Amino acid sequence: MREVKITVLKTGFNRDLAEKYGAPGLGPCTAHRVGEEFVSTGGKPEGFREEAWTAIGKYVFALAMGAPGFWTTWVNRDGLAINTCNDGLRPVVLKLERIEG
Repeated sequence: MREVKITVLKTGFNRDLAEKYGAPGLGPCTAHRVGEEFVSTGGKPEGFREEAWTAIGKYVFALAMGAPGFWTTWVNRDGLAINTCNDGLRPVVLKLERIEG
């Protein structure tokens, strides 16, 4: 099984939606920060938020197993996926890269 590097690319906050639907005082996600990196061999890395892992775990596992090319319809190379945590009010954009070698 190959390693997969997970990099936090962006954190967001949909203020308009949070004002309408969010709990009082809700702000941007503080669980992960831009530039933070984790390495996985198919399982959740230590320190990675469970909610985010639920959203991306199957993609990390597929990359770790060497799944070929099914992401290339939306990214520019094999072994790469761009995904998000499934929190629509506070999305976190994650880059998943299979480590070759």
